Amino acid sequence: MGSSSCLVFPLAVTIVVVLCIGCRGSLAAPSVGFDQSYKVTWGGNHVSSLDQGQTIRLSMDSYSGAGFASKLSYGSGYFRLRMKLPNKNTAGVVTAFYLTSGGRAHDELDFEFLGNKEGKPHTLQTNVFANGGGNREQRITLWFDPSASYHNYKILWNPYQIVFFIDHTPIRVYKNKASIGVNYPTKPMHIEASLWNGDSWATDGGQTKIDWSQAPFNAYFQAFNIDGCAQSENCYSSKFWWNNKNKYWRLNSQQQKAYQNVKKKYMTYDYCSDLPRFPKLPKECPQ
Repeated sequence: MGSSSCLVFPLAVTIVVVLCIGCRGSLAAPSVGFDQSYKVTWGGNHVSSLDQGQTIRLSMDSYSGAGFASKLSYGSGYFRLRMKLPNKNTAGVVTAFYLTSGGRAHDELDFEFLGNKEGKPHTLQTNVFANGGGNREQRITLWFDPSASYHNYKILWNPYQIVFFIDHTPIRVYKNKASIGVNYPTKPMHIEASLWNGDSWATDGGQTKIDWSQAPFNAYFQAFNIDGCAQSENCYSSKFWWNNKNKYWRLNSQQQKAYQNVKKKYMTYDYCSDLPRFPKLPKECPQ
């Protein structure tokens, strides 16, 4: 996340900085296989390793879905997975990439793809849990077909903000407002991904159920490098590039413009606008 200081560089350098924000570390590091950083957590007979561990396929049928998680937990970082979602009629099929601390008073940051009827737009839901409190859903309609090709889904988490990205486009920002009494995720979290049956709620509020004749549903994952601070360290230290206050504490002007465009054109639900649900808006929402 570039700061205004990048404006002092020549234009060509500035363009490089803008385009590379969010890909630093992942581009610099050599590619690693799944087994170096992750492990299968459930549905093992529905998990396949492809391309010598560079691609993992999760499958779901009427018997089971599947999931995997990082071997370590992290206290800050810039986390990503390259994903290609199941295709055709996926109503009720949820593909998820998220960070979670587990436990009752858990912290969690969610990407949840809610499945769609064939030919209909894909819906992505994000959510933020802090100290066990969630109910911070936002939903957007994707401007591309996530089942047709791979895209990068990324989460920046540092002491200043949490930003959800699709490729280089920020789609959600959650600022640290602990100073006014808003809980902010601070617990070490594992990285997890899963493919599971969500037809009780995911598509049309649960009215559209999974068409099992389309099974198995397959989701593909790549890019298993992890830019994160292991929980045993001081994860807010400035030695980690994603904690740099001057670069990653706010969106730069180009990112802010792209973010506002997403909110204007593609957002279909924002808990901060749901007055029937929240007559008194949560503190973090614009008042």
